[in-house]
Amino acid sequence: MSKDIQRDVSVLSAAKHGLIYLTANDWALIADKAVRKDFKKGAAVVEEGKLTNGVYLLLSGSARVEIPRRVTFPAIGPGEVCGEISFIDELPATARVVAVEPVEAYFLDRLTLQAMFELFPHLASRFYRSLAANLSRRLRDLIGTTPGKKLGD
Repeated sequence: MSKDIQRDVSVLSAAKHGLIYLTANDWALIADKAVRKDFKKGAAVVEEGKLTNGVYLLLSGSARVEIPRRVTFPAIGPGEVCGEISFIDELPATARVVAVEPVEAYFLDRLTLQAMFELFPHLASRFYRSLAANLSRRLRDLIGTTPGKKLGD
């Protein structure tokens, strides 16, 4: 495994708000198959109303999630995922995600992920469990019911 991938796996597996159930081996598999993408400050990582056809896993930098006419979430950073709702339901994105600073991210398209899940069913289980936990945390933050947390913590 290259030093870059080792660094990426370390960042992704250490994130407290990322895909928390994935193992270091899962991350190594993902890093091997993902496409690295760079976004300049102000660039849209995800566009509301457009299909993402995959998920983005932030490696560096931060981005903000914007839901028009509602609320702007706290910035997301290394190890966090975006585009997951569109990935799950195969409908257009529900929010816009904009780079607050230069962002480096992995992109995993649906076909690549599905092929990996067929080869490694336990990866699929941990991946979807992580997405569910992440979406639950974000929804609780939004409605203010996370025990001991406030929006922005």
